[in-house]
Parts: sequence; C-alpha cells; structure tokens
Amino acid sequence: MGSENMIDIERYMARIGLRDVPNLDREGLAILQRAHLATVPFENLDVVAGVAVRTDLSWSVPKIVDRQRGGWCFELNGAFGALLDAIGFSVMYLGCAVLLDGPNTMIDHVALEVTLDQPYLVDVGFGESFVSPLELNRAGPQTDPAGVFEFIESSQGTTLTWHDAEAVPVPQYRFKRVRHELGDFDAASERLRTDDTLDWSSKPFATRLVHAASGASAERITLQRTKKKVHGAGTNTETPVEPEDWNAELAELFGIEMEGRSDDDRPHR
Repeated sequence: MGSENMIDIERYMARIGLRDVPNLDREGLAILQRAHLATVPFENLDVVAGVAVRTDLSWSVPKIVDRQRGGWCFELNGAFGALLDAIGFSVMYLGCAVLLDGPNTMIDHVALEVTLDQPYLVDVGFGESFVSPLELNRAGPQTDPAGVFEFIESSQGTTLTWHDAEAVPVPQYRFKRVRHELGDFDAASERLRTDDTLDWSSKPFATRLVHAASGASAERITLQRTKKKVHGAGTNTETPVEPEDWNAELAELFGIEMEGRSDDDRPHR
C-alpha cells in the first residue's frame, strides 16, 4: 500500500489510546480494531455541514489524528488501513455494496482485508457491527462481542451477514475480494455526500464503541439530533438531548469540539 510516509505511527497510536504497537498477529489486529472503534467515532458531522470530505489520506489522517475527529467509512477505514500497512500488516481495500435497505449493486462502502496466517475482514467504519477480525475463509457462524456473523458466498461475491434473534442471517454488505485504491471510492463518497435524501447528509450523529474486551459483549454510545443512546450488551437506554446541549454532549462523549466553528460549518439540517 505504501502508506508509511503518510503515517506517524506513534502519534496515531496515541490517538487510539495505545502506547505500544501490538504484535503482527490476530490478537494484535483485534487490539487495534477495538481501540480504533472505541476512540475514533463513526460520525457524519462534516457531511451534514456540507464540507467537501475526501477519501485520500492527506485528508483523513490529519482529520483523525490532528483534529481529533472521526468520520465515515471512506475516512475511517482509509486511515486505519494505512496505519495497519505502516505497522507491517498486509492490507487490501475492498469495495462493498451495503444491503441494509435491500438489494444493491452499487459500491458505497469500503472495508479491509488483512492477511496474516489467513485473511480476515476488518472494519472500523460501519457503525454497529463486528468488533474483532472475522475469518474470511471460514464457513459457518462466527461469534463476536457484537453478535454472530457469517459469510455467505454467491456468484455476486461474499456477503457479510449478522444473525438476528432467530438466528436468521441478515445481509449487511457484499463485496468481491478485489484490491481497490482509495481513489476508486471518490465517486461513491461524492454521491453519498451530496444526496440530501439520505440520513447521511441530513441527520447528524456520532457513535463509538464503549467496551468490548475479549469475550465480553459489545456496547455502544450514540448521539443523535434529539437523543443519546447506550445500546448493546443487554442495554438499550435513551436520554433526550436539548438542542442547546448538543455541542456539550458531543464534546463530553466524543471529544469533538464544535465551538469556535462558523455557523456554516455546524450540523444544521
């Protein structure tokens, strides 16, 4: 991937709350994935504000490391993939079609394939999803702190599914295991950013993992326009948030300071 010149490993590690670089193995990869999910929020604040977000590392890495922000999949998985590459992992960007709203063939998500003793799917930019690497070549269910996941193969590619309460596989997204460059996602990023019919561009939110130690259930905290939620790990609570308190909640829960930005830069829709 050749991202070593873009990444200050020590500063990026500090950003995700880690002092030392973990081993180049599955457990080390899991430590990095969970740390990123817990410290770098999945959020759409720039998109809602109409900021022209980009997919390239010269945008995403400073946003995450220097500005202490989060982002959406093209930013989060783009930067995290570059960090993994700089550390020494073998990383490939995957183009994915999200299936949460039904059949879809358009690429509108990026995930990571990381090869160690075997290939793993890694994702830090899909919100409430798996929190540890999943074995890509494994048939059958895989248990994760966030639930049970399973890969289903077809002529269209590999589909990541999540098992609901009745153990029915619910499609999340589909991908072909073909290498992509970040620039390949420019059109998808711009299309999603400028489509004002989507929640992405009209409803501000931020979410991050609260905890998911090995063997424990995953729990998330999410801030939406009018409420904050704690969900997962057997918990599902909602608390109203008044408009005048939104920026303070954002700063307290996610470390994102909106004060000092112009009105044009703030989530306003």
